[in-house]
Amino acid sequence: MPAWLSALLTRRMLICIFTGFSSGLPLYLLLNLLPAWLRSEGVDLKTIGFFALIQFPYTWKFVWAPLLDRFNLPGFGRRRGWMLITQIGLLFTIGALGGLSPKDNIWPILWLATLLSLLSATQDIAVDAFRREILSDHELGLGNAVHVNAYRIAGLIPGSLSLILADRLPWDQVFWITGAFMLPGMAMAWLVSEPKVTGQPKTLRQAITEPFQEFIGRQGWRGAAMILGFIFLYKLGDSLCTALATPFYIDMGFTKTDIGLIAKHAGLWPAVIGALFGGLWMVRLGINRALWLFGVVQLVSIFGFAWLSAQGHYDSIGASERIALAFVIGLEAFGVGLGTAAFVAFIARTTHPAYTATQMALFTSLAAVPRTFINASAGWLVENLGWLNFFWLCAVLAIPGMLLLLRVAPWNTRAEDVTHHPA
Repeated sequence: MPAWLSALLTRRMLICIFTGFSSGLPLYLLLNLLPAWLRSEGVDLKTIGFFALIQFPYTWKFVWAPLLDRFNLPGFGRRRGWMLITQIGLLFTIGALGGLSPKDNIWPILWLATLLSLLSATQDIAVDAFRREILSDHELGLGNAVHVNAYRIAGLIPGSLSLILADRLPWDQVFWITGAFMLPGMAMAWLVSEPKVTGQPKTLRQAITEPFQEFIGRQGWRGAAMILGFIFLYKLGDSLCTALATPFYIDMGFTKTDIGLIAKHAGLWPAVIGALFGGLWMVRLGINRALWLFGVVQLVSIFGFAWLSAQGHYDSIGASERIALAFVIGLEAFGVGLGTAAFVAFIARTTHPAYTATQMALFTSLAAVPRTFINASAGWLVENLGWLNFFWLCAVLAIPGMLLLLRVAPWNTRAEDVTHHPA
């Protein structure tokens, strides 16, 4: 058996599949299914864009992450307990969401979606820490690649299956069916063992202050600021580019079934392949060079959306239009798959094993800021700039993150030298 295959076929990699799927499902519901539901029910783009603000828990989860480091849930432990309770909450929140009408209950939908976001972000804190704690250092790259791929595959449910079902079933049934896909994650959290980690904070004060003190002490104030700036900016352009992807496809003239069958699949498999290739190439390239090369691909792929929008609204949809859509989405997804593989590996290596949950929450929260706050302006930008100029702006916004690579991940410097953990 090849070495790479034997490394994949382990219990820990199987667990990473479940953690990725459970993390991805609620986020893709917010990114894909919720906007499609609102748009199909006649909600305007400005309101849909404003709904991006409900993702604020993803940017602020580091605030309550110390609670998950400090406190156990009786009978399950820190990681398993928090994973299980948030997954149960997600199942029922998703199901309840579909019982409301966007025309009559827009504010209750807003608050319920915010609760869904809060539960999802809290699950991510526990899942990220759990994954970091069960993987050895040499398994981090592969484990994170598996997690990211499962995360992407989870997007098939709200981004494809649910949209197809929405053309055939009432929305309340669609949301309950979507929520039921949280059950595999719940089974995983119930069956796995709690990781054995030394150094659990003994007080809440330690859980809050020590992770930040360690990071600043290791990197210095200037180095820490550079790393945090890079984490914020690296995926800014791509994140904004796809903020209103589903409404964009609808405005171009594609049906929900077209989006479910073509756009989502064309976006999924290239992203999976990109992440796998990215993980393999990083072994030879190193994380730094991967960030450079994959970032360029990620930037160039945004131009495909600009080209598609330049075609204008399609009066009729044929094979050529569907092929064009699949190509543009596939190219962007491949670039994102590559970039995400290197980006997640960079974040994982930047954390200190003794402060996993809080530092991972801090870094991933910062990475989610563009998706939450910047993306909230996407609807306003599109209505004022038009789709074509909007995508050109996204390409420009992708450049600053690439420039910061000169400082945080120089081409000829190994990542380990940049994010070194003191002995």
